[in-house]
Amino acid sequence: MTEPGDTPVDDRGTPTLEEVARVAGVSRSTVSRVINDMPGVSARARQAVTRAIAAVGYVPNEAARSLVTRRTNSVALVVSEPGERVFGDPFFSGVLRGVHAGLAGSARQLVLMMLAEDDDGARLEKYLTSGHVDGALVVSMHGDDPLPERLATAGLPVVAGGRPLRGAGVPYVDADNFTGALSAARHLVALGRRRIATIAGPDDMAVGIDRLAGWRLGLSEAGLSAEAVVRADFAVETGAQATAALLDRYPGVDAVFAAADLLAVGALRELAARGRRVPGDVAVVGFDDSVLATSVTPTLTTVRQPVEELGRTMTWRLLARLAGEDPLPPSILLPTELVVRESA
Repeated sequence: MTEPGDTPVDDRGTPTLEEVARVAGVSRSTVSRVINDMPGVSARARQAVTRAIAAVGYVPNEAARSLVTRRTNSVALVVSEPGERVFGDPFFSGVLRGVHAGLAGSARQLVLMMLAEDDDGARLEKYLTSGHVDGALVVSMHGDDPLPERLATAGLPVVAGGRPLRGAGVPYVDADNFTGALSAARHLVALGRRRIATIAGPDDMAVGIDRLAGWRLGLSEAGLSAEAVVRADFAVETGAQATAALLDRYPGVDAVFAAADLLAVGALRELAARGRRVPGDVAVVGFDDSVLATSVTPTLTTVRQPVEELGRTMTWRLLARLAGEDPLPPSILLPTELVVRESA
């Protein structure tokens, strides 16, 4: 038995839903609707329930709550790359910081998922569409990767990081890769360089396609040849290998635009190994403005893309969708900026 003013509790000493209803002067179902953020409750009743929850110290059972709302309070960040590449590329850590910042204050947990070496994406898709998360952020898509489109078709809210090559209806957030690469090419032309090569990114990714297209336009404007192109995956080693191939095919190259800072660092290493001075003999421009840009010698002229903002904006777009906000933009393009340092 309780004394006047005491708060009735269950056998475990926990305030009950019924007690919240009694203190608020409403039905148990009204309390449940307020706790689960469901419609059909007046502002006055909602306020009374909120005060009663605080007064009795009631803590909702999240497991039971998720059964009612069908929400897990978790979102997935899906990176379509193997783990060693994810942890070795500053781009992904920047996106992760942005996503984490975007989730701050939302009471949602982040689930990081990466592509296993032997996985074609089927296991990822099955997990994501089986009710384990409320939505997904998908980055680093290759080719006609069907995952974002399939997730959206299955009813899972999804936002892509980067323009998908497949799935026109999937919302996405991207940096202005085309204009960024164009500004890099124009900068090299303005420096008086006339034999400008590029280490382009993969041709099965929008980022590789768009940066190559921007570089080509910059050379076309100046009436220069855009023949010197070598493609490479985004890694330091492939950047060095691509630079070696460029110098063997086009020994007169006097500038290199690398489609990522990782590639540019590889280019600097290969140029140094061959006795080519940077920027005296060959100017080098990268893309990303990652931590690598200021940790190499000479420091790297590069195109800054707002990587953390990319992660934050993707997260905002997903949370807005989960909150039922409407209308929302189908795509968001973030600006890029050329940052001039020692290499060009």
